Amino acid sequence: MDPKERRSRATEGFFGRRHGKTIRPQQAAALESGLGAYGLDLSADAPAELRTLFAADVSTVRLEIGFGGGEHLLHRATEAPAAGFIGVEPFVNGMAKLMMAVREKPLANLRVHNDDATRLLDWLPQASLDGIDLLYPDPWPKKKHWKRRFVSPLNLDRFARVLRPGGKFRFASDIDTYVNWTLLHCRAHGALLWQAEDAADWHRPYEGWPGTRYEAKAIREGRRPAYLTFVRK
Repeated sequence: MDPKERRSRATEGFFGRRHGKTIRPQQAAALESGLGAYGLDLSADAPAELRTLFAADVSTVRLEIGFGGGEHLLHRATEAPAAGFIGVEPFVNGMAKLMMAVREKPLANLRVHNDDATRLLDWLPQASLDGIDLLYPDPWPKKKHWKRRFVSPLNLDRFARVLRPGGKFRFASDIDTYVNWTLLHCRAHGALLWQAEDAADWHRPYEGWPGTRYEAKAIREGRRPAYLTFVRK
């Protein structure tokens, strides 16, 4: 798809930038070839069994929305070759960084989507995912912009539709208002149950958590991250 077309297209769930610094020719080449190999074609019907999307023989499928530079996604996909991972990132520079990495070390259990995540969620079959990660999403800190936050009643409906019973929605943020917002919205929704056994649970990183550059910056600046896990009823 032509970059100008993607920039001009109105989307429901994406309000951020699509482009940052101009990518280098090497990155552009990796992006073009990588999307050809790993990109999902949403113009075709989704397969009834998502595991068939992957070259690897996978037993579970997880989705990461807004993977940034791809550090966490690469870590998870590398450490769990028997799981399939779908990564969504509309920001061209982030997708180019990931495609550069998989050009050096290909991953047979990875697919990507480089546009609005709501389109992918609507494309996916019902109860087809084992997990969804939304890690350090744009907090839209100004109250007038809170309606732009990805966690919303409509998107939680989408999560509930595509998650299998027992599937997990994981949310990490260093912004207290967004953490509270997510807790309140998930509680009101009812299909996603917060998993917390004690007061320290939501400040304890996920098992095997590699950390992210954004998280390291937040900690340096004195903000304490929260890690929430919700289970689909």
